[in-house]
Amino acid sequence: MRFRRWPRPTRYEDTPRKRAAFVRKQHLEREALPLFAEAVAQRQPDIETEMASRAERWDAREQATRQTRAERWRDGRARLFALPDEKRAAARRLWRTCPYPGDPSSFGDFLRGIADGRIDPSQPPWVYVPLEPARSKPSPATFDQAFKQIGQRRVGGGPKTTGADELLFVGNLGTGILFLRSRVRLSDPRESFLTSSNHRLRDSHVGRAGHWVDIVVAGACDDAQLAQIEALAQAADTRPVRVRRGHPARLYRRD
Repeated sequence: MRFRRWPRPTRYEDTPRKRAAFVRKQHLEREALPLFAEAVAQRQPDIETEMASRAERWDAREQATRQTRAERWRDGRARLFALPDEKRAAARRLWRTCPYPGDPSSFGDFLRGIADGRIDPSQPPWVYVPLEPARSKPSPATFDQAFKQIGQRRVGGGPKTTGADELLFVGNLGTGILFLRSRVRLSDPRESFLTSSNHRLRDSHVGRAGHWVDIVVAGACDDAQLAQIEALAQAADTRPVRVRRGHPARLYRRD
């Protein structure tokens, strides 16, 4: 069984703050009925009597709470041992790992869920079980077999600009979903796709130094898979290809 120990005090704590709050409460009661302030004050207990009464009520309430909690635990254990042996053993194992709080109310709800069929001990609702295995291609022969294009946009498009296509791919090489962002880069950092034609020295010289393909991979990918992606992409393109890791939220970053 799992028990949760709450850091509750064992006795009522008489503090100056509680005394000040009680004095303020009595003052507000007298101010609420100014014509009967003296009569109200006569019926108000003194602070020492109030603190002693609170301590007694605290002990009685704590005793009743512990008794009620113990009764609920006993009721839960009785229902647990009323189950067949195999089902009882499965319920005990499941209770040790379930996300329910370790209190008798949650334990009772847990047992009711098993009794009415809402909770299957062999397949609890808080454990995700995929309906079918993820589609993966651990040994693809080409880049098109490994990844599927799911997005495309124009980077730097406009009436006086020459842009480059940015492509988004998705695939699975066996360890999980991978997202790829492919973008063409200029080899010469002094050149730019975003330079308007009337600001270039000669339009025909733009891109003269060549292009290369920058691929950013987001997802669980080890070094071997990273090299495999680069080899597949290089075989599908005549330009130099560079593959690097990235973050899914930055795949469409404007950089």
